[in-house]
Amino acid sequence: MKIGVLFVCLGNICRSPMAEAIFRNLVESQGKSEQFDIDSAGTGDWHIGDGPHQGTVQKLAEYHIATEGMLSRQIKQEDYDRFDYIVCMDNSNIQNALPMLGIKESSKVFRLLDLIQDSRDVPDPYFTGDFEETYQLCLEGCKALLQKIEADKRSHS
Repeated sequence: MKIGVLFVCLGNICRSPMAEAIFRNLVESQGKSEQFDIDSAGTGDWHIGDGPHQGTVQKLAEYHIATEGMLSRQIKQEDYDRFDYIVCMDNSNIQNALPMLGIKESSKVFRLLDLIQDSRDVPDPYFTGDFEETYQLCLEGCKALLQKIEADKRSHS
């Protein structure tokens, strides 16, 4: 059974595809790709079918992380059953995603930076223009997420 990880932001063109690509790269570097089902989605519908924002693509390219084939989509109710970890970039993403997932609350829906004891939201570079800050926060959060998944696997075996 694959471990499902879904990253969620507002439009699914900046933060969540960045986190998806970073997490996918971390998993690949450890030779664990076949163990995971990794995706991203947005709560909004403005960018459905679009590729990641050019700033996201450029920042990831600087770190030799691929974005080929990534297209924006909106979160849907079926995602709740498909994914084990639904990782949101900010509190408003959680508030918007929960009803779209058909639930009121769940421990599998949480903020990325909560994993690094950081009470901040991941800032949206669509508005801030700071793709490097978003990259660094996503990288730190994704490393912590991979550690959490490993710890969860050990505690359930």
